Amino acid sequence: MKIKAIKAVAALSASFVLLTSVGANGAFAKSTTQATSSKKVTLNVFQFKAEIAKDFEAMAKDYHKAYPNVTVKVTTVGGGADYGAALKAEFAKGKGPDIFNNGGFQEAVTWKDKLEDLSKEPWVKNLYKGTEKPMTMNGKLYGMPMNTEGYGFIYNKDLFKKAGITTLPKSISELEAASKKLKAKGITAFSVGYAEWWILGIHLLNIPFAQQSNPDQFIKDVNSGKVKISDNKKFKEWVKLLDLTVKYGNKNPLTTDYNKQVTQFAKGEAAMMQQGNWTQTTIDGIKKNMKIGVLPMPINNDKAAMDKLPVGVPNNWVVNKNSANKAEAKKFLNWMVTSKTGQKYIVEKFKFIPALKTIKGTNLGPIADDIQKYSAAGKTLTWNWFKFPDGATNDFGASIQKYIAKQSSSTQMLKEFDATWKSKYKK
Repeated sequence: MKIKAIKAVAALSASFVLLTSVGANGAFAKSTTQATSSKKVTLNVFQFKAEIAKDFEAMAKDYHKAYPNVTVKVTTVGGGADYGAALKAEFAKGKGPDIFNNGGFQEAVTWKDKLEDLSKEPWVKNLYKGTEKPMTMNGKLYGMPMNTEGYGFIYNKDLFKKAGITTLPKSISELEAASKKLKAKGITAFSVGYAEWWILGIHLLNIPFAQQSNPDQFIKDVNSGKVKISDNKKFKEWVKLLDLTVKYGNKNPLTTDYNKQVTQFAKGEAAMMQQGNWTQTTIDGIKKNMKIGVLPMPINNDKAAMDKLPVGVPNNWVVNKNSANKAEAKKFLNWMVTSKTGQKYIVEKFKFIPALKTIKGTNLGPIADDIQKYSAAGKTLTWNWFKFPDGATNDFGASIQKYIAKQSSSTQMLKEFDATWKSKYKK
């Protein structure tokens, strides 16, 4: 998900993710899209998921074959690059892309004046309940959920077996014990890509927010100044998890980027990595049929509370309301989720867990399988970073990197989180 990463919904219930395994009547819907443009049109799509870049471009070519008057030009900015900054730069050049990505919640509010109302699009009625929340403002829907995703510690079952780990760790103490067993066998426990700010400032830091008794209320209280991150117990516990991954992780974590992190894991050079189902295609490209699963990311020893995975809507497709081609842009998005061709790309090539009931989501790989099992059991945590002040995640990531480099203490790092929030938050 990477940001790629990336992006969330408290109401992701057991029902809607479980249903993706069977689809609606187990069949592909037929496209209702009809090409009406009599002139040549170029749709500019600006998207962040580097994992799907080549396949998305291939899908765009297939769309052009079906509708020769429409050329879909795809630009991908991901893989560690700052998509948000790049998107702002695109709009600064002129009119901006026709289709782009938006994470919803606070990010939707930030970009609202650029977003087309999609409430009346034909696919809306087929969304799983809860997936519409990030992009709903004042009763109107401004984005189409890209998919649903989950993340945690992806683990190598063969390396766990080699280390004699027979019980999967569900608490911080058990995770440390497992890490020690791996080290005793000469196995690096974690492949950590801490050169990437988003791995730290988005996914990892989401854990203590998601573990609050009421994450939304906690964020409101931080906004109002009623509470401080630096005073919160869950964040102090979270530091122990961060320390654990560094202690038992690969050397030079601050120079290890996303690609190196995933490659190390896929080659069996580490037993675990903090990532999600978006890495499945990359792993498959390095090692086919790898025996892997997903573990929770515990910060204390309350097993019931810790045995959960963060699951949410990573991002949304949105249409630039000021685009001269917005009608064609909406047709393309509709084709992507209703045509047999588009649906096959979503499931078979992108390996997405669908956000629509009409798309059959099976054979997505072992990572998605575990995520769907956790979701079916109702053992999920919310994704909260889209509710943060604009730009805060980048600064959070930088503060964590500073701490890992031993240039600040844990107390100073948490206080920096407070300072970042206060400076970025706009009432």
